[in-house]
Amino acid sequence: MPHMPAHAAPTPPSIEADALSVRIRRTPVLDGLGFTVPEGRITGLLGPSGSGKSTLMRAIVGVQRIRRGSLTVLGRPAGASALRGRIGYMTQDPSVYRDLTVMDNVRYFGALHGRSAADSRAAVEAVGLSDVARRRAGSLSGGQFSRVSLACALVGEPELLVLDEPTVGLDPVLRADLWGQFHDLAAQGTTLLVSSHVMEEAGRCDSLLLLREGRLLAQLTPAQLRERGGSDDLEAAFLGIIRADLARQEAGLPAPTKEHAA
Repeated sequence: MPHMPAHAAPTPPSIEADALSVRIRRTPVLDGLGFTVPEGRITGLLGPSGSGKSTLMRAIVGVQRIRRGSLTVLGRPAGASALRGRIGYMTQDPSVYRDLTVMDNVRYFGALHGRSAADSRAAVEAVGLSDVARRRAGSLSGGQFSRVSLACALVGEPELLVLDEPTVGLDPVLRADLWGQFHDLAAQGTTLLVSSHVMEEAGRCDSLLLLREGRLLAQLTPAQLRERGGSDDLEAAFLGIIRADLARQEAGLPAPTKEHAA
């Protein structure tokens, strides 16, 4: 009988950044980020508009050039060709064809990953669009249209799912339904990185990356955010961290060391 180790080796993170910096047309957008994203959990990427969330996601999926530092995704450098079939990406602007039906859109993206018609039907059902599967995507409401993009990202059964503001424009019921689906995916082993500027959604994540003006203010859990920000209200707690960061800068104190969630 083979010998089994007393303790299993720790699972490597799905994403790891070290001193990551990005410039766009000579303008610094991300500045020296260092963090890890654990496998099989939901990590929230939160911050005000213009904080660099979308740029970071583009770097992770390999479509944004990195100026300095390193970014490793699923054990490979970000942008490596071997990652293309392992990452699902939903952008802020829906990436679907308006003149195709919901099902035809999802089947098209599924075919790129070698998925079957049954896989496409399952992805459409997962986002609650089975009843409009034969309608043209361009005829749907804004919330439905966004969910077509999500189905296209899900159909390839990615190991890592990167979602940029996936709940914008959705009513509270649909938002709750989607977050339930996100947790189901994480329970099955999928890693999710979900961006939002709505602090209410921070409480639905396992861990958080807080960005402001291209800098990582903290990596911590929602409970740690409440404790560190001095409020049970997550938005107020985040504002507390921002104020502390501004006070530190005004006092000329060095940036705090990288903080990871427990």
